[in-house]
Amino acid sequence: MADLATLHSWPTLERPVLVVNLEGWIDAGQAASTAMATLRETLAPRTVATFDPDELIDHRARRPVLRIDHGVDRDLRWPEIRLEAATTPGGRDVLALSGPEPDMRWHRFVSEVVSLASRLGVEMVVGLGAFPAPVPHTRAVRLAATSTDAALAAQVGVVPAVLEVPAGAQGALEHAFGRGGVPAVGLWARVPHYASALPYPAGAAALLDRLGPLAGVEVDTSGLHTAAAVTAKHIDELIAASDDHAALVRQLELAHDEEQGMASTQFGDLPSGDEIAAELERFLRGEH
Repeated sequence: MADLATLHSWPTLERPVLVVNLEGWIDAGQAASTAMATLRETLAPRTVATFDPDELIDHRARRPVLRIDHGVDRDLRWPEIRLEAATTPGGRDVLALSGPEPDMRWHRFVSEVVSLASRLGVEMVVGLGAFPAPVPHTRAVRLAATSTDAALAAQVGVVPAVLEVPAGAQGALEHAFGRGGVPAVGLWARVPHYASALPYPAGAAALLDRLGPLAGVEVDTSGLHTAAAVTAKHIDELIAASDDHAALVRQLELAHDEEQGMASTQFGDLPSGDEIAAELERFLRGEH
């Protein structure tokens, strides 16, 4: 059976951290994909390996992009999963796994990623994600962690509940690395549910700001924080135009500030996250 990965280079790395973001799973506000894009743009990584898209990707679901210049086909770009290597200005070696989440052959994909990471000496794995949550945009983004290591998850904070949820490929990787003795943690930004369909740079900034102290991967997030301030101002203007929306945000702020659970009994007549999102989306479209 042929390998899924094609090697393009073999870097000499010292105990690198592997950062993972696979597109197509939960990414509220595009926070995780924006964080990965910022990381890659900042570090300008070099390609280590690519994974065979014909074996992993359903091209009817993720079609290649054809560039047509005045009727002439100029380029055809195929979706690709890529493993890249870089070194931060502070000297921390980093591997980045990015691209679309595989549509098939997860067992083989996970096995090959774990094998490559082992051969490259990976000492820690960090996945980036973001989920919609009943939190206000007027407060700092909080993160939640998933991990096979309770102590590692506690460093970030967790959702205090027992959950059974559909897993993404990043979760499968996290589980496999943990079982193999490599510390692995998923960082999840809590993005306001009512803003999760919009780009939310504050979520991306929060992910990268935590990546530094957790894994030693320092990235300049000043641009993301500037964009976050602009986004927050825009949302403020939209919310202020509706007394109902303003009341919803105030109640979310109260729950956040009191560090209470998000049970419906504590919110009275506050609509669910889905209802808040639907109301704001209609408001943004001018249907009010």
